[in-house]
Amino acid sequence: MTQKYALLAVGELLADFIGMEITEDLSTSERFQRFQGGSPSNLAANMARLGNHTAIVSCVGDDNLGKYLVEKVRETGVDISHIAVDKQEPSSIVVVARSKGTPDFIAYRTADRMIRPKHISDELLSQSAIFHTTCFALSQNPAQKTIVEAAERATQLGCQLSIDLNYAPTIWSNREEAMQVIEAYIKNGALTKMSEDDAERLYGRVVEPEEAIADLHRMGASVVCFTLGGRGSIISYENGNKKFEMAARKIDVVDATGAGDSYWSGFLTAFLEGKDIETCAKAGVNIAVLKLTTLGPLPSKVSRAILYE
Repeated sequence: MTQKYALLAVGELLADFIGMEITEDLSTSERFQRFQGGSPSNLAANMARLGNHTAIVSCVGDDNLGKYLVEKVRETGVDISHIAVDKQEPSSIVVVARSKGTPDFIAYRTADRMIRPKHISDELLSQSAIFHTTCFALSQNPAQKTIVEAAERATQLGCQLSIDLNYAPTIWSNREEAMQVIEAYIKNGALTKMSEDDAERLYGRVVEPEEAIADLHRMGASVVCFTLGGRGSIISYENGNKKFEMAARKIDVVDATGAGDSYWSGFLTAFLEGKDIETCAKAGVNIAVLKLTTLGPLPSKVSRAILYE
């Protein structure tokens, strides 16, 4: 890899206020602890923990919470020089229930959606091996239009696109628009991660993995990692002509928050090292297991040796 950055993550940097006890949902969550959050920033941080040079394009408010968020990202080793500060909107927050499954949450969207074209230059894109974003980031303008347009430029400049389809109707109520925007982003061969819960929320019904995977390949995804929680995952590539399943490991879950970001950090790190898709998926599982058995964020430094154990 010759680019300056292994990963350029574009999207939300926000504060997660996470329940301190495992509960069913927010209605029974009483005490919360503050963490630096946001899927793109978490992915960039996790990849930095694995020794990658990463950067993030985000927007925070001109407030003390924003200063806290930027400092926390800086501490992980992520390049913070492309984080913008909005003078009008306060920093975004998400309140999350701690759970053993997909957590209940409420998002308060403010500065995170204010990413604009001036924040993503061609020079920055040409310095990046992977351009990554999320459904959360794509759900509101001006960030939506900015990121889709930047993805086009990124492709032309040789970046590999990546996306976490972490769709939630509470974030993005218009499913038809969401499908159109997702297709506009992934059409240039994006590496795509989707969970079973993501798919059901996006389709508004129970959907078989094969249907969702086929749709994503039709839209242009080069690789689809479809995670099934405790039942493992399905990985499909080469336009669906090659596919395999990975069984889940039996572990005692301590904290499921951020497991998807951890999985993707392992997968992408192995991908950048030129590993085959099955090895990338195994690397993803190894980092996800580490996260599921760790309370809060991953350790500040994670040995790459764990990827291939």
